[in-house]
Amino acid sequence: MPLRCLWVEPSWVPPVDRERTLIVFRYLTREILTTMAAVAGVLLLVIMGNRFIRYFTDVAQGEFPASLLGSLMLFHLPSFVQLILPLAFFLGIMLAYGQLYLNSEMTVLIACGVSPRRLLGITFWPSALVALLVGACSLWLTPAGLVHNERVLAEQASQADFGALVPGRFQELNDLTVYAESITRSNSLMRGVFIADMSRQGAQDQPTVTRAESGYQVNDDEGNRYLTLSNGAHYAVNPGDARAERLIFDTYAMLLQQKSPDINFDDTELLTTPALLTSDTPDAMAAFQWRVSLALMVPILTLIALPLSRANPRQGRFAKLLPAIFLYISYMSLLLAAQDAVGGGRLPVEVGVWPVHVGFVLIGIWLMRRGGVVGGRH
Repeated sequence: MPLRCLWVEPSWVPPVDRERTLIVFRYLTREILTTMAAVAGVLLLVIMGNRFIRYFTDVAQGEFPASLLGSLMLFHLPSFVQLILPLAFFLGIMLAYGQLYLNSEMTVLIACGVSPRRLLGITFWPSALVALLVGACSLWLTPAGLVHNERVLAEQASQADFGALVPGRFQELNDLTVYAESITRSNSLMRGVFIADMSRQGAQDQPTVTRAESGYQVNDDEGNRYLTLSNGAHYAVNPGDARAERLIFDTYAMLLQQKSPDINFDDTELLTTPALLTSDTPDAMAAFQWRVSLALMVPILTLIALPLSRANPRQGRFAKLLPAIFLYISYMSLLLAAQDAVGGGRLPVEVGVWPVHVGFVLIGIWLMRRGGVVGGRH
């Protein structure tokens, strides 16, 4: 349905026209946000699918149990959102406004008094909303989620359970091949245990095979993790040698893992934003500028997307999509390069990544002037 003339822009706007102004504002905002949500959904599905495969590989290798998979993905979500939303909003403006141009709805709006400059002002409102959401993710939610995941994985590495093992299957656990007929529901006790250690770390070392009726894990006071086996036998053999050493035991303890190093929460990715502000190191300043840049680039991309969204029926709304994506990739690449230069001390902290933003603001202003949005009659 073609959009009717809803906006007249005289020097004094009566209350009725103000209501029509709100109708136009809601219509345009809905078109942008709906398209953005569709693009963001597709991008999020791709990125989360890739992360899910990496986590699932770790689960299959016994790094952590499958029950933690959902929690790890959930707390990784803000780091995905902060990267996806700026691009999704950029493409959402181009696709939504491009469709309005092709349907001649944008022509009707401009003829009814919605100037390109006014259109830019309307577009900045949803832009501000998206920038706030991206800022919340980059400045607060993402570091909190990364810290949570690091802590969970560290705790899982030292937990005394067999949550990552599957009964009836041979699995790798560190340098051991482990098999258990059954595991209790609390993941605290294995029964029918078979363990093969084929690693030969020294000239005197021999491959060993251990069988036991049951086994459970314990941690000592120093944080080392042991597997305690009960009622079994331990064999040490050499391939091709008919002789073997056999040790029958009531209780036998095997070292599974020595005390793991503490988590380095001084990593700039894991530091909170206030902690970055109190630090004067180049790495901390580079990380802070990157977090701010993710939110700042949303209104700058809005300035660029508006003139690029203009289309005619012969071009189609996808004609300028490739140059727009190239601009976005250039923007992100320059920001990453500037962040790396600041963190490495090759670029002064006072200069930082801000020249990149200034450069793309100038590109946006040039595109707006070229399209007659700034400095023209409207």
